[in-house]
Amino acid sequence: MNTQISFKSINKIAIPAIIAGIAEPLISLTDIAVIGNVEKHSVEALAAAGLVGSFLSAIIWIVAQTKTAISAIVSQHLGANRLHAVKTLIPQAIGFNLVLSLFIYGITALFSEAIFSLYNAEGLILSYSADYYRIRAIGYPLTLVTFAIFGIFRGLQNTYWAMKCSLTGAFVNVVLDYLLVYGVEGVIPPLHLKGAAYASLAAQSVMLVMALWFFWKKTPFHLKLSFNINPQLKPLLLMAANLFVRTAALNFAIYLANAYATDYGKNYIAAQSILMNIWLFFSFFIDGYANAGNAIGGRLLGAKDYKSLWVLSKKISKYAILIALILMAGCALAYDEIGLLFNKEATVLVLFSSVFWIVLLMQPVNAIAFMFDGIFKGLGEAKYLRNLLLVATFLGFTPALLISDYFGLKLYAIWIAFFVWMLIRAGGLVIKFRRKYLNKEV
Repeated sequence: MNTQISFKSINKIAIPAIIAGIAEPLISLTDIAVIGNVEKHSVEALAAAGLVGSFLSAIIWIVAQTKTAISAIVSQHLGANRLHAVKTLIPQAIGFNLVLSLFIYGITALFSEAIFSLYNAEGLILSYSADYYRIRAIGYPLTLVTFAIFGIFRGLQNTYWAMKCSLTGAFVNVVLDYLLVYGVEGVIPPLHLKGAAYASLAAQSVMLVMALWFFWKKTPFHLKLSFNINPQLKPLLLMAANLFVRTAALNFAIYLANAYATDYGKNYIAAQSILMNIWLFFSFFIDGYANAGNAIGGRLLGAKDYKSLWVLSKKISKYAILIALILMAGCALAYDEIGLLFNKEATVLVLFSSVFWIVLLMQPVNAIAFMFDGIFKGLGEAKYLRNLLLVATFLGFTPALLISDYFGLKLYAIWIAFFVWMLIRAGGLVIKFRRKYLNKEV
């Protein structure tokens, strides 16, 4: 069988996925922008928001890998016309996510101060971080159940429903951020950093309610839990476990970067918080095409259509690189103004501007890495993704950071290390894909 891979069919999945994907980092960017402009202790509040945002992303990325595993299995069964075989799997996977998220919340909320002291946070930054995190962490069950449902939608080749949920959540967050952080005179007292946390919780709650509505109304699945374990649950959990390890390695790199930046001083971690959130925003933006690769790639694998799989990889890579170049050009034109959106401290802005060009230069490499990362997830190649990330992190990123730090490069050291990291990831994925799928026959 040969499936036509058109610009329209890719963008039908990619465009809504891009919009849905940027909603989550947009929530964090809104928090950073609003918090960074408060009158009282703005640098400390910005640093705390950046640290908590990075840690939250780390945890969510790790445990939300069940979303990717669900998407891969659903799309493969869709391609093979066997959706009926995974109907009991869906509630079991969602239930697993819920129990796991409650466990993580209980452990991390209890030890929040100890966790952020590992980032070298102390004094007011540590206090702000712990308070902010305890509120934000309540959203773990909301987010992880929502993400599991989004994985089902993507597996069914539909990212439009997730887009609607994410846009609504982002809108709620932006409005409540301003109202709760700054307050409304005589009506709502200014809640400072805690206000941003409550705004995020409200947004996550709205997204979950909407996701459940689409799940019940639009999909062939249900939430009735069967205690007869679906045969696909073990492969799903094995795939998720490999992706857990992969994402833990990924977040070790981010943790190490933040720990070094914090150790350099509060202005460095404030600048690093802005740089990292912009980098994550870009990655989620480009990741829309990776989501298309994930969904369509899984379906093509289920249908054993390897020729179309190769065509898919070439087309989405071109689109992703184009988006990366557009992002680079836009940011280059507004290079100095971008930093002002997040903070007004002159020292922070100088540090930000001195390194931002490296973040921009990385984008085409990021695009290739994210594209093939998405395709490999759809193909169920979790073991290879795990091994590649371990190599990139411990034989690429970490030595590059240690060597560059030794020469006193500070923020430059962090982003040189990230560049090396992404080059290894992109190169490893392209080589593996060409060797395994370029000339594969049914």
